[in-house]
Parts: sequence; structure tokens; C-alpha cells
Amino acid sequence: MTWTTTEELDEFQAHAGDFLRARPAENTVLLTVAESLRVRGTTAFGGTGPRFGWWRGNGGDVEGALLQTPPYPVLLTRLPREAVEPLVEALAADGCADVPGVDGANDVVDAFAAAWRRHTGAGHRVHQRHRQYRLAAPARPRPVPAGRARVATPKDRDLLIRWYEAFGRETGTLAGTPAGAVDDRVGHGGLTLWEVDSRPVALAGTTRMVAGTVRVGPVYTPAEERRRGYAGAATAEVGRAALAAGAREVVLFADLANPTSNALYQRLGYRPLGDRAVLHFPPPTASDSDMEHPMARDAASAGGDPGGTAPSSGALRAAGHRGPPRSAPAAGHPSRRTPPRRG
Repeated sequence: MTWTTTEELDEFQAHAGDFLRARPAENTVLLTVAESLRVRGTTAFGGTGPRFGWWRGNGGDVEGALLQTPPYPVLLTRLPREAVEPLVEALAADGCADVPGVDGANDVVDAFAAAWRRHTGAGHRVHQRHRQYRLAAPARPRPVPAGRARVATPKDRDLLIRWYEAFGRETGTLAGTPAGAVDDRVGHGGLTLWEVDSRPVALAGTTRMVAGTVRVGPVYTPAEERRRGYAGAATAEVGRAALAAGAREVVLFADLANPTSNALYQRLGYRPLGDRAVLHFPPPTASDSDMEHPMARDAASAGGDPGGTAPSSGALRAAGHRGPPRSAPAAGHPSRRTPPRRG
């Protein structure tokens, strides 16, 4: 039983690709981040190269994987319990400066945080807790708001960048310019605007389809247009379009601190798949009083239009995976968050 790490994307996909694709909805963030790195290059999420890894059990099969694009948290799949301690030992041996946090299923990140404290003495904060949903019974919002959906084009670039930046400021997840993420999403038809009288009022995005799965996010409505149902209508439209394009699964993430968006997504036909958390490991100068128990819930949420500001993939940076530099709270990868979550 051992971890193998590499900085080579092709090697990672050759060894861990089948494992990730066997459960594409559950592993959507790692899959779409890896795909973005393949398409956009390994510096798509920052100047430092990514880190990949996979765990082989006694039988020689891959049973877990990790992906990190510094300065964002380490993304983890589900792991056997016996894989957690060796992973922490390996990361701690390399120095913890580039491990600002961890992002994964609740039980996995809680086990990781406990082991991390044993090896480094560092505590943690719960930055966000998310619920993952899959589209099981597509439904339109009721009532359907005025307007219509259209796919964003390069002519919308300036508006989209402003909206990505606004979302990042509201949620504390803005890191660098989102221009590259916007260009990438527009390039594959991954951003849809809801318009009223030819005026954009809301945004819903989707990742590229990977292993038959599409993730919705970002979802955003400017403050002055909220509580009119626009984001819900845009979200319903991109889900419908993904299924029509051949997706077998459509998934999204919602911040558990935002009950309004969670309720909306369920009205649109999304059903819970599981819960995840983003934990932040503060710098050594942070006091123990700053830490929260792993089961504590971060109360921050974007607020606004129901379904319009909940993190989804929508998600390691403003775009599509599921955090900023170490000095700031480590948000989930942009490709996962509903803010502008790597991907």
C-alpha cells in the first residue's frame, strides 16, 4: 500500500483516470480540473505547477487520488482510512507551506485534519460545507420569470469578467483575474445568460462534459436583479441543455449555509448525493482560539437571488474547482464553487 505523487498530468491520468471515471459524479471536481489543465495548460490555476497523486491498496488497484493546484487546497477523493496517515506524512515531510487546506468528503477531510494536527501541530478552520446534488427529475421554476436564455459570446466578455469579480468579492474568493476562466468557458459554450428585454440579468455556467458528467457553476445574479427567479431559470436551462447534449449526469454544489439555494435546487429536480467540506489550515501564527471543530459550519454565504449565489462547482479558483493565497481563507477550488470554481 503506497502513495505515488507526480507533477505530470499524463502520468496521473494513466494511473488514476479509470478510478476517477468509475464514479464521475462523485469525482467531478478532480476530473474537470484535470481536463482544464489539459486544455489550458498546467498553469491554468496559478504559476506553480500542479501536484497529483494516487493510492494503491494491497491488491494493487488505485483506491484514492489527490490533485492540487497551488495556492488552492488539496482536492481528495474518497480514501480508505489507512491511506490518510501516509498521505499526511508525505505532505508534511515536503513542508506544509503549499498545503493551505483540504477539500473533500466530510469524513475524509475530518480524518485528514486530525492527522495533520498530529504531525504538524496545526489546527484548522471550516471554510465552507457543501452539499452535492444530481439532476434527477428536471423541472422548470414556478413561476417562470420574464426573459429568455442565450449562450454567452465573446461580445459579453467585459460583463462576464465584472460579474466574476463581483461574485469573488462578495464571497471572499477572488484571487487574480478571472479573464482566463471566462475566455475558457465562453470558448466551449459554458456560460449562459438570462436576459430580459435583451438585458443580461443572471448567469449560469457549466463545465466541459467529462466521463458523461457536467457540473453547473458558476451561478450568479447581480444584487439589483435578485429575488426575481432569474438565476433559477438560468440554472434550469443549463441543466436541460446539458442533458440534451448527451450528459448522463448533471451535478452541482450548494453552500449548506444558504438554505434558500438548497431548496431552490431541489425544486428544480436536483437530489442530494453527499456532503463535502473545505478546511483551511491557518498560518502558524494563528491562535487555537481561531480554530473550529471539524463539524462546525462556516456561516458565510453570498446571499441574494434564490439559487443565484450558492457555490456549485461550481468547486480550486474563480471559474470551475472546488482558495486564494495562504494569507486569505482557502476557498474551495474555483471549478467547484458557484463563484467564478476552476474547471
